[in-house]
Amino acid sequence: MHHHPHPGAGRLRPLALLLAGVLALAGLAGLRATASAADGSTGVAEAFATRCGIHFCLNGKEYYFAGTNTYDMFAYGAASGDTESQFMDKARIDAHFANLQADKVDVVRLWMFNHESWHGFETSKGVYDEQQFALFDYILVSAKAHNLRLVPVFENYWEAYGGIDARLRWEGLSGGQPGRAAFFDRSRCPGCFTSYKNYVDYALNRTNHYSGVKYKDDPTIFAWDLMNEPRYEGQSAAENVLGTTLRAWVDEMGAFVKGIDTTHMVGVGLEGHGTSYGFGGDEGNPFVQVQQSPYIDYTSAHPYPTESWANLTIDQTKALIRSWISDSHNLVGKPFFMGEFNVHNVDRSAWWSAIYADFEAAGGDGSAFWWYEDHNVDGKFGVMAGAAELAVFRAHSDRMAAKSGPTVPSATPSSSPSSSSPSPSASASVSPSGSASPSATGSPAVGPCSVHYGLSDWGTSFNGDVTVKNTGTTAVDGWQLAFAFPGDQRITQMWNAGWTQSGKQVVATNPSGYNTVVAPGASVNFGFSASSVPGTNGAPADFRLNGQVCSTF
Repeated sequence: MHHHPHPGAGRLRPLALLLAGVLALAGLAGLRATASAADGSTGVAEAFATRCGIHFCLNGKEYYFAGTNTYDMFAYGAASGDTESQFMDKARIDAHFANLQADKVDVVRLWMFNHESWHGFETSKGVYDEQQFALFDYILVSAKAHNLRLVPVFENYWEAYGGIDARLRWEGLSGGQPGRAAFFDRSRCPGCFTSYKNYVDYALNRTNHYSGVKYKDDPTIFAWDLMNEPRYEGQSAAENVLGTTLRAWVDEMGAFVKGIDTTHMVGVGLEGHGTSYGFGGDEGNPFVQVQQSPYIDYTSAHPYPTESWANLTIDQTKALIRSWISDSHNLVGKPFFMGEFNVHNVDRSAWWSAIYADFEAAGGDGSAFWWYEDHNVDGKFGVMAGAAELAVFRAHSDRMAAKSGPTVPSATPSSSPSSSSPSPSASASVSPSGSASPSATGSPAVGPCSVHYGLSDWGTSFNGDVTVKNTGTTAVDGWQLAFAFPGDQRITQMWNAGWTQSGKQVVATNPSGYNTVVAPGASVNFGFSASSVPGTNGAPADFRLNGQVCSTF
């Protein structure tokens, strides 16, 4: 089912231009805030948000957040003239962040893409506009000054602001729905892969001209979304259900981002449609299979229950969101981010009250309604400062903050990944080997720990996804997990853990500052990328947590 929840997103330019004169006057009142934001000396602490098992963490504690979308902030300014005083509107950016902060928004999802001439980041293939990126530099420093974190989105599946249709045109192909599926198929559009990667590489390695911090090193960024609502739709019945091509694209692009930026989390940006959920159709982007990618740190979905094609009641909406949260935690094993949602032509405050309360009770990790505006453009989903429903949102934000900290992660996936995910190649029984290398001393007792080793093997390279569970009755304070590869496997990077490797022997250790304590029944998770020799890979024979042999699951 076709779903495009952003009507008119590409038609805001004329109104924005008309507002320029008014906002120039407003700029006089915002000079002090502008100086404060550009200074970058206050605001968000220098801590990165991370994934810890099935939840988010911040400063070593579980982190739950309330957010919104303000997708068009990249377009605040005249898009012409002097970069600092005309092209961007600093006062408008600061004023909007001040309103977001006052309404207790924690995280803002927003666009970092546009291929059109007006406020375009990349207006033609490989041509990146310095003034536009300078504007985004300012968005980052202002967000930090107002204690907000951001989820920038690299590209758009839909046609607003050019999207992947523009990248297809650069390669001599046509876009549109469903023809734009060619973007995700290397055999049909190899240049699409190259241009996307080049853009991502440029953005991640950009140095903010205010702060001097590269985007990839800026903790103001909560996470990256690979794309807004990607699909590989209408290509075959099997693809619609299994999502094989989109999963391969997500694996490749997620790995590419992680190869440049080892610190930030990465999400896909999925809608969560599927006949199995009773919400939308099968569109080549299945919730579980695509987001089981080892390079993806959290799942997302975008419920719009009052759209005519969805037509859900409040109770049906709560059940839908609970099913996503359950699948995210129990099948995918990752946090759940409700990256967009809203309702219209109903009592929005009543719906939000019911949805937020149930979202919290079900263990949802982060939310972001669509969308918080600074002037009234969208009569369908737009929310402005002073709206009655924002009282409901602020209460939600307070409850999410109250849920955050002080404990470290205490949950683990309760069932194994679905059959479409990479499965461990070793059995669930404990090896008779008593150490990380073969030993002739017999079978030592199994300690109070259990390990799940997920293997995604591509021959010359592979990913490991490791979950370590404390099955004992006392907390583990500081941990080391030792294991040995079966062949010539070499780790190239690891996330959510430190590591050393000597020959086949690997020791992964708790990261500094978070995930250090594993409570009874709790688990920690880390992942890594590595090289290999085809045909020699497999799961390690056994694992030792702080010297004790673990069972496997």
